[in-house]
Amino acid sequence: MKLTKTDRRKFRVRNKLKNVSRHDRYRLSVSRSSKNITAQIIDDIKKITLISASSLDRAIRSQKKTKTEQSTIVAEMLAKKAQEKKITKIYFDRGIYNYHGRIKIFADTLRKNGMDF
Repeated sequence: MKLTKTDRRKFRVRNKLKNVSRHDRYRLSVSRSSKNITAQIIDDIKKITLISASSLDRAIRSQKKTKTEQSTIVAEMLAKKAQEKKITKIYFDRGIYNYHGRIKIFADTLRKNGMDF
């Protein structure tokens, strides 16, 4: 079975992260669509999602913000939830997306709020 271009890119990025990863860090997976952005902090050893945040939450949806503003709000919300669970060190899994635009804004906002990656 031949993989598509996006599947190969996703596999390549995640495989590099998993080969380098240590057990003291979790993986932050980001996905975006044309209108929304979601993020999850995942424990790959136990294969569970620890924390998630999305622009589909009612509090964010009701604000009618632009897509870049949604990225900063979701990143701040995720960082706040992570600090409550005492998670500061993560690996940033950008998936199939380039480190540009909303993904870069998301990552920079996480760094400003105390996440280390």
